[in-house]
Amino acid sequence: MMTIHKTMGEKMARLEAIEEGCWIALTDPTEAELAQVAQELEVEPDFLRAALDEEETSRIDTEEGQTLIIVDTPAMETGKSPVAYFTLPLGIIVTERCIVTVTLRESPVLQNFAEGRVRGVSTGKRTRFILHILLQVAKQYLQYLKQIDKLYNHMERQLYKSQRNRELIQLLDLEKSLVYFNTSLKANEVTLEKILRGRIVTLYEEDHDLLEDVLIEVRQAIEMAQIYSSIISGMMDAFASVISNNLNVIMKVLTSITILLTVPNIVFSFYGMNVAGLPLDQFWWFPLTLSVALIALIGVLLKKKDLF
Repeated sequence: MMTIHKTMGEKMARLEAIEEGCWIALTDPTEAELAQVAQELEVEPDFLRAALDEEETSRIDTEEGQTLIIVDTPAMETGKSPVAYFTLPLGIIVTERCIVTVTLRESPVLQNFAEGRVRGVSTGKRTRFILHILLQVAKQYLQYLKQIDKLYNHMERQLYKSQRNRELIQLLDLEKSLVYFNTSLKANEVTLEKILRGRIVTLYEEDHDLLEDVLIEVRQAIEMAQIYSSIISGMMDAFASVISNNLNVIMKVLTSITILLTVPNIVFSFYGMNVAGLPLDQFWWFPLTLSVALIALIGVLLKKKDLF
C-alpha cells in the first residue's frame, strides 16, 4: 500500500500524487508501487527493497545524492497470549524531492504521523522530519518496555500461586523479546551516532539538540531492556528451582506414604499364609494391632527425619 502525505500549515494532508516536499509511505508495497516510486523519484531499487528483508540490520548508506537510513522498530503480535514483541526494519530514503519510508507492516509510529498526532513536524524539512520519526521510534520502544514490565509483574504474581510451566514459558517469550529489543536498540544507537557526525546527513544547528534527545531516549531504552532482561532471567532461575523443590517435596511425601502403606501389607501377608509359630496367630485382631503400631512408629521416625 502506498500513501502520500504533506504538511500544509500545521496539518498533515493526504495527496493523490507525488509533490515536492511530500512524504511517501510504502507499507508492504507491491512491485508496481515500487516501480512507480523508483521511476518518478529515480530512487535506487535496492534502497526500496532493503527494508523489506526482515533480517536487515540498522545501517545508513548513501549513493548518488540519495540517503538510506534503516532502523529497527518495535512491533507486537496481538494474536498470542501473552503479547509477543519483536522488531522490524524501517527504511527511510531521503531524496532531493521528498522522503520515502518503507515497512513490511503497518507501524504505529508512522500512523501517528499520517494521522497528524505528532505536532511540530514538516515534511518539507526533511532532516528534522527524519529525526522526529527516529524520536517516535525510541519512544515506542520505551512504551513497549513498560508494557513488558507490567506483563512480567502479572506473571510473577501468577508464579507464586502456580507450579506449572506455562508461566515460565511466557517469561521465556518476554526474555526473548527483550533480547530482540536490546540488539536492535544497540544497532540503532550506532546508526544515530553516525548521523550525529553530520557526514552523511546534513544537520542544522537546531537538529543537533533533537538528535541528542533521540540518543538519550535510545540509551534509556537500552538500559531498561538490559535491566528487565536480567530481572526476568534471575526470576526464571529462581522459580525453576522453586518448582523443582516443590516436586521433590511431593515425591518425598508420596514415598513416605508408600512406605506406610507397605507395612500392613507385609504383616497381613505373613499371617495370611498359615505360617506356623507366629506370635498370637490365634487372635484375629493381633495383625491389625501390630500393623497400626508399626505404622505409628515408622510415621514418628519419618517425621523426625522431616520425610513426612
